[in-house]
Amino acid sequence: MERIAAPAVAAAGPEQSIARQDSTVAIVAFVGLAAALVLLFPFPPVLDYANHYARIWLLSGGIGEQPFPEIYAVDWNRTFTNVGIDVLATWLGPLVGADRLARALLFLAIVLPPLGAIGLHRALFGGRHHWQTAMLSLSWCATMIGGFINFQIGLGMALFFACVDLRLQRRNPALVFVWRLAAALLLTVMHIFALGFYMAIVCGLEFSWRIDIVRSKVGLMRLAGRLVLAFGACVLPPFALYLHTAALPNAGGDGLGLVWNDGVVLIVMNLLSAITTYVPVVDVVLVLPLILICTRAIRAGDIRMHAGLAVAACGLLLLSCVSPRHMLGTGWISWRFPIMTALVAMAMVCPFDNLTRRHALLLALVINFAVFGRTGWVGWNWWLAQKDVAAVEAVLKKAPAGAAVLPLGHEPETVSGLAHSNRHFAWGLDTFRHLPTLAVPFSHAFVPTLFTAKGKQPLSVLTPWSEIAVPEGNLLSIGVLSCPAMMQQYRDFTPYLSDWRSRFDFVLVANADIPDRYVGTFMPVGLTLVEDAGFAKLYRINKAVPAEPFAIPAGCATAL
Repeated sequence: MERIAAPAVAAAGPEQSIARQDSTVAIVAFVGLAAALVLLFPFPPVLDYANHYARIWLLSGGIGEQPFPEIYAVDWNRTFTNVGIDVLATWLGPLVGADRLARALLFLAIVLPPLGAIGLHRALFGGRHHWQTAMLSLSWCATMIGGFINFQIGLGMALFFACVDLRLQRRNPALVFVWRLAAALLLTVMHIFALGFYMAIVCGLEFSWRIDIVRSKVGLMRLAGRLVLAFGACVLPPFALYLHTAALPNAGGDGLGLVWNDGVVLIVMNLLSAITTYVPVVDVVLVLPLILICTRAIRAGDIRMHAGLAVAACGLLLLSCVSPRHMLGTGWISWRFPIMTALVAMAMVCPFDNLTRRHALLLALVINFAVFGRTGWVGWNWWLAQKDVAAVEAVLKKAPAGAAVLPLGHEPETVSGLAHSNRHFAWGLDTFRHLPTLAVPFSHAFVPTLFTAKGKQPLSVLTPWSEIAVPEGNLLSIGVLSCPAMMQQYRDFTPYLSDWRSRFDFVLVANADIPDRYVGTFMPVGLTLVEDAGFAKLYRINKAVPAEPFAIPAGCATAL
């Protein structure tokens, strides 16, 4: 195969011979470290994970335990995509247990994307280059810390499927078409964006190594034909599934519900989601050495590149800049493309293929420092979060089975400081938002914010519980209970707040050891503190208190 940007290697003496690079030990060590983190920290500060865990527990058999047969139902006609972990929970959960399965899925979400990129890099360039270790750094990104488990696993599947596709490209076209049909079906079930990622990679691989294919009319026609067949094979499975189960995510009657990254700053922040974890400055510092390696290799002329994947990466980069932030009731759509771009960009290049033993050792040290430094940073934040998880578990022990728990939180004035760096990620978003959903498996209690979105999850809420449930929800400030204007502002998005005194039995407050920016620690009358565990507090609601207006805290004036 031909490569572009191949270096001219000067003759070297025995003492200057080209070193053999090997990334295997570092990769195995990283996989082991990731497994250790998942085993040590059952509920890490990964935004959606606790919510997914509760749903996995229900689908693994918990839905048959009281009181859940009267609260939830499973309807597979609600969706045809984004259900990979739900399918596995239904099939494997009863066999291996919800906890083991949830941890295994979290582990796969961490390691599959970089391992898939490494596999593709080895298929393209051969060898076990140190650069492959650098790809492990992309395990930690905003979509991973955000808990997009289906999406992350889907990215890894797409990359591994692309490795198979690369091997089949020169074989019988019918075999390739059937393979792509099967791959597209599996990726559609896991996550529709994973299918799109696979299509982008396949198009890049079909484009081949060199860009001069566009100068040949015959070559262009053949390329166009191959791309049409590839698109056809990939589009057929989701189209067929859509016809069978026509359920798309909705925006609560708000049409497409489009929200854009309408500004240079927001676009840059969106692009940084490919590397962002808990404190962006720390992430940038630890990723900078990897960027400098590439720029230095380009200047030295010691770099190889796959032109087709470069075209695919440019297309994904464009989508990163122009895609909406929210659409069809789905948040952070634009986050999906920067990590795709980064994975393809790292897989498409092979810097410093020709190094002496001394320089190869230096390269390995720099890369391992960046990768394991980031992993250590993530592990530190996961360790910090365990006392918060323990606090939630402690207060949930006081909630009886069948109770309805209203989750709220303290919204801090500022998000800063390393003491609680685990509580926020990606530009100030909280990581503890869904911890209250652990009331489902731990207390057999009802929480209104369990993921039950039509078009994305097979789980639905039965009446009358559906009247105080939302398909996806945020953790609102406790000020919403005391500030009438704030209550009015959120009522349309959180219908469970209507008549909350009579519909709920308890209020669970998260982030309670930091004063709320609006009302401090003030709670309305009729709430009795049951358990104070620092980060989490549980209050019992006195339903006999009349729903009359009480004194409004002064901080309510700043809530709007």
